[in-house]
Amino acid sequence: MKFDHYKKIVNAALDVLLGLLAIVVVVFMLRYIIDIGSMILRPLSADLFGKVIQEVTSFFMLFEFVIMLIRYIEEGHHIPIRYLILISMTAILRQLLVLHDRGTETLLLTLAILVLAGVLTVFSYVSGDFKHSRDEKDVDIDQHF
Repeated sequence: MKFDHYKKIVNAALDVLLGLLAIVVVVFMLRYIIDIGSMILRPLSADLFGKVIQEVTSFFMLFEFVIMLIRYIEEGHHIPIRYLILISMTAILRQLLVLHDRGTETLLLTLAILVLAGVLTVFSYVSGDFKHSRDEKDVDIDQHF
């Protein structure tokens, strides 16, 4: 019984700390929006355009981080593997937008997305998202990892 009491205390403290972290990240997101707004008002140049794209991608990384924190708290201190794979695929796609002029890196990033999509497909198959003829009880892959 005491363990459950301590677990609730630790989870509550963790929720408060993660909430504070989310607030800090939101403040930085606001700062990025202000920076992007001030850059847009300047005369356009190639360097400025690259900087704006970099700031926008950084903003979305922070946005995904806040969403991940919220999801972590909502899921009872658990982040499903599928969600982490989708975040990874999004991050790689964002990197492709920035590094689209380098052939070898583009190919490797594309292969990484293909591998992650394959892993996501296997997880979906194993967890029973696909209709298949198995007499066994469907298994949720997120509970095994």
